[in-house]
Amino acid sequence: MKHWFITTDGSLKARWKKAFRDISPLSPNACHQVATDDLVWIPTTLNEWPALVTLLAGQGAIVVVMSYTPDDRQALTALDLGARGYVHTLAASEVLNQVALVVTNKGVWVGQELLTKVLAGSFKALQQRVEPDRYQHSEYLALLSERERGVALAVARGATNKEVARQLDITERTVKAHMSAIFKKLAVRDRLQLILKLAPVAERVSQ
Repeated sequence: MKHWFITTDGSLKARWKKAFRDISPLSPNACHQVATDDLVWIPTTLNEWPALVTLLAGQGAIVVVMSYTPDDRQALTALDLGARGYVHTLAASEVLNQVALVVTNKGVWVGQELLTKVLAGSFKALQQRVEPDRYQHSEYLALLSERERGVALAVARGATNKEVARQLDITERTVKAHMSAIFKKLAVRDRLQLILKLAPVAERVSQ
């Protein structure tokens, strides 16, 4: 795995070099050099950062977005586009190492404050009985079959695969098959992205 920092002038900050030995600058126009599972750090100072996140995540790279002014909505946007992490651009080298460790092990890094808000929103969603009719006109749910909608909504409320299987009287293997189809149809990579699309988490974060 290689670390790439996207930069327009080819320069690398000292803390980046301190954090990672295998590090290279990358021009926004040279993303074809990135291999699957490479870690790419993208600053939001680039106007095209959303497009770069989508492109590189689609190539199988692990993407972390860096911002001088971290913002909850921007963080959620980055995750929705496929980023695995969102961190302050001026983060110390030790923090960058922690971020890299988390995201390369299939985790998500968004900072403690936002993570707390997201988890709080998810917890509140678990306490509510969200009626399916509320989502009948959702552009996302319209892409799913009736059974897939049931699985997706249960997961959005925080149910595990075992709980979904019990609620819908199906096997866990069937739940996993539905989840694979749901991820593909909604263009999401994991349960967190699914929750961000279907549960009213984003609205709660902004409150």
